[in-house]
Amino acid sequence: MRFTIQNVLIATDDGYTTTDVQIIDGKIAAIAPHLDVVGTAINGSHKLLLPGLINAHTHSSEMWQRGIMSPLPLELWLAELYDFASIDTEQIYLSALGTAVETLLSGGTSVVDHLVLIPGQELETIAAAVRAYQEVGIRAFIAPLIQDESLTAGIPSGDSNRTHEPFLRSTAATLEIIETAIKKFHRPDEGVSMLVAPTGIQLCTDALFEGCIELSDRYHICRHSHLLETKAQAKLALEKYGGSAVTHLNSMGFLSDRTSLAHCVWLNDADIAILAATQSTVVHNPLSNLRLGSGIAPILKYRQAGVNVSFGCDGASSNDSQDLLEAIKIGSILHNITDFDYRHWITPRQAIEMASLGGAKGLNMADKIGTLTVGKIADLVLYDLTNLSLLPRTDPIGLLVLGRPNNIVDSAWVNGKQIIANGQVTTINVEQLRQELFNRSQWETKRESPTVAEIEAHYRKVMGL
Repeated sequence: MRFTIQNVLIATDDGYTTTDVQIIDGKIAAIAPHLDVVGTAINGSHKLLLPGLINAHTHSSEMWQRGIMSPLPLELWLAELYDFASIDTEQIYLSALGTAVETLLSGGTSVVDHLVLIPGQELETIAAAVRAYQEVGIRAFIAPLIQDESLTAGIPSGDSNRTHEPFLRSTAATLEIIETAIKKFHRPDEGVSMLVAPTGIQLCTDALFEGCIELSDRYHICRHSHLLETKAQAKLALEKYGGSAVTHLNSMGFLSDRTSLAHCVWLNDADIAILAATQSTVVHNPLSNLRLGSGIAPILKYRQAGVNVSFGCDGASSNDSQDLLEAIKIGSILHNITDFDYRHWITPRQAIEMASLGGAKGLNMADKIGTLTVGKIADLVLYDLTNLSLLPRTDPIGLLVLGRPNNIVDSAWVNGKQIIANGQVTTINVEQLRQELFNRSQWETKRESPTVAEIEAHYRKVMGL
């Protein structure tokens, strides 16, 4: 794994420069003009080299329901999702392949998969996703989605005395599965890392969070969770804790510099200060927040408070895409309407830094990936600046973030291994994947969810609709 990218454009503090980048044994060995060629010479002329971006929150298996989910808020949307979520491990494998390919072709070299587990086949589910990500070669952070309360517990009770069905697994059994998965699949040196990932305060007991903290500390792995995605969750937190969910999680010790939190829409200033103090990372998922009507996360406030922020696509049926550049564009300019002081607005360069170094920080990888720095791992993407969607020539990163780029990734490397060349994924047969996804699905139109029909009246009542 030795190669030299010649005459390539890279970003500098005050603009761009044309230089050579030398990769030896999977790491960036040198960045300077006119380097001696080591290994394979790669023509970087009229191309832009950036660190690989990180899709810091998604749910790969949702791909099987994209484009058909009803326009519903999260709590009802989840009920519909699970009513029709009958999938097998082969589908888990295929949708993980699809998630990896779409992420790569939009500039991402890492993916955080908050993986929904098939009941009774939890370890087989994880194994299928691991196999897919290793075959493609993307860097994978697998965060098995766990809970120990049933779906209806995620909706505020209001003034009613509601009871909920017990969850299908005990808290102890769930934690045992996760510990087994860590022992079996956590192989960072092979490109697969496991995370502990309780779905969120809405469907998890304190005992589950505490068990995850213990596993995280014992095995030195990161933590991942949804946090206050919806107004309903903010109401529920008041019912469960009598106050702030952020204060409660902090008192348990869940928040840390190894903790990434998806959404974070309904936080107040005191909550934001706690995230800053604990060095927790917020994963911004603007498209799903819009799709589900969850709200606009106060990202500019986070940034001003010193909170690390990264970007995620979220699952492919709450976004209905894994186009990381699309999420970055919307997530950058959306906030121009939340703060009229334009000096706070996110620039294209800041957006790319959030999506690369910001994502790396949230995964405790900032010393290894996220910037073009000598000594760091070569997770790199080369963009074709002669592509029609990036012309006429102005600011390359501006065109990348603010435009509608398509088919622009010329090459990509993960750990120094090339997995995209000439715009094509080289590690798997994408045409065969396309055919499999087509053959295993069918055209559908609107469906009726029995669980939505059962719980909608209560949801509307407690939300004042």
